[in-house]
Amino acid sequence: MRRFLAFLLLCCLQLSALAIERQYVWPEGKMPHRQAHQIAAMTSEVSAKGFRADDNRVAYLEWYDAPANPNGSCMILISGGSYMCCCDMRLIKEWNETLTAQGVQCVNFVYRTPRPEGLPIYQTAWEDGQRAVRLVRSQAAERGFDPEKIGTISMSAGSHLALLLATNSQTPAYEKVDKLDDIPCHINWAIVNAPAYVTTDGETGTPAIRDGYGTDVALSDVFKFDEKTCPMSLHHGGKDPYTPNGSTLVYRELRKRGIPAELHLYADKPHGAFGLERGVEFLRQMGFLGPVGEEIDIMDRFTSDADRAQYIKQPVWPEGRIPDFRESQNVPYLEWHIPAELKTRAIQILWSGGAYVRNNPDNYEAAPARRYLNSKGMTVVTVNHRAPRPEGGLDKHTTAWQDIQRVIRIVRSQAAERGLDPNRIGVMGFSAGGHLSLMGVTSSRHQSYLPIDDIDKLPCNVQWGVGIYPAYVLSDGIDGGNKNGGNLDSDIIAPEFSFDLDTAPMVFVHGDADPYAAMNSVKVWEKMRAMGIQSDLHTLALRKHTFMHYASEGTGSYTYLDRVWEFLTAKGFVSD
Repeated sequence: MRRFLAFLLLCCLQLSALAIERQYVWPEGKMPHRQAHQIAAMTSEVSAKGFRADDNRVAYLEWYDAPANPNGSCMILISGGSYMCCCDMRLIKEWNETLTAQGVQCVNFVYRTPRPEGLPIYQTAWEDGQRAVRLVRSQAAERGFDPEKIGTISMSAGSHLALLLATNSQTPAYEKVDKLDDIPCHINWAIVNAPAYVTTDGETGTPAIRDGYGTDVALSDVFKFDEKTCPMSLHHGGKDPYTPNGSTLVYRELRKRGIPAELHLYADKPHGAFGLERGVEFLRQMGFLGPVGEEIDIMDRFTSDADRAQYIKQPVWPEGRIPDFRESQNVPYLEWHIPAELKTRAIQILWSGGAYVRNNPDNYEAAPARRYLNSKGMTVVTVNHRAPRPEGGLDKHTTAWQDIQRVIRIVRSQAAERGLDPNRIGVMGFSAGGHLSLMGVTSSRHQSYLPIDDIDKLPCNVQWGVGIYPAYVLSDGIDGGNKNGGNLDSDIIAPEFSFDLDTAPMVFVHGDADPYAAMNSVKVWEKMRAMGIQSDLHTLALRKHTFMHYASEGTGSYTYLDRVWEFLTAKGFVSD
């Protein structure tokens, strides 16, 4: 008898543990807008033998094991499925494993699907979501996390739901049913993958029929961006039919309100979740995973030229034949940095920033980049273009642009003899140098000087560009920092970028808090996508100009050069 009672007690404890692991969101009989065709279940549950719909009508939370080293944060995992099902089992598993390893308590949220009848497609899921956040917050003390360190990670329709939770917490999705509804339902951050139905050309539940473009296409007005709107990291594929312009529009609204945010856009990628590590870096930079680590000088990380086998310095122009030369300016030159082990025939031309007032190819911008690329087996050409700005009525960039067009031609003319590919040349620049890179990428068919020799018979187009916090790109910041932050529709791209038929794809990296606004990069990315040119873009929360000079390990500012290499690799530019 004693053994039987012990067995019963053990069974009760196990059932109790299971009940704690799965928590239903609504009390019995009080779920709003109950509809007979809706269930709350992952598709893996639905396909399991013995599934009964009537046993799975109520949205629920599924708590995962507590992390071994908790940091006081909690992440709600939200699956996608077009509001027709909850189908992202693989992602839920990956998110849980990755985030739990970072010390985050994870909980899977399963909301009602398929779409309700007679209501907006998101309505019942939104009701479930607000209630779920309240339930999670109510569990904070018991489960050992901070009630003000609750975030979401989501996919597709789940990301539409996450945006509703992130921007509309002050708008009740349902009428109060009990005391739990006195608890706030705001979240503290969101990692948003491929949000669907965000623009007005797709908000009724379809792919964006105009691809997010058009004078009558805007951000859906269901997102209120109230005073509790939280920081976000938005991730989107460049070829997603649920348009990435939805993510750029959300990002713009966050910037208008001074809410820290990141935007990660991936060339040629379809509908899907990309860049989970970027989301982790966002959490780390924002301090949601604990105190941000000590910032390290990039020049202390890239100190050696051990990967460089050969160094050659050359003039850009024949003596006495420099167009529009001013005695106040330096004489431009280029430098070849050839790696010890040549692993690609591609060539990267790069230069630093300096407001077109100065240019130092061996500073914290250019020197680490060329050492990094040399370590990858890539040949780098650094440029010291003319500075300071020319006088006498010339634009600030005129003489530098002349130098760059000439350098591209010189590099093309010498590539084959060095075992390199004259048709795989890219340009990379920082700040004013980023502006100059955009000139090289978008306007190569416009000659900046009259030909002086046979080298000038060669084309000066490039196959890719790298823009690191490009300055002077939009009309509100042509002569300095962006007055409007580049957020207004009236802030248009400067006229020197002609976007000719040789315009090449680019990768942009920009600090979200840069006074030379991140919208410089975002609006060019949008323009290029409209032209059918697939590019990458990464903005970094809380980071200002020259974000990489001092950066904490494990943040996007620390790893930004990897974004450049990933872009070059994904595009096939460095493959042989």
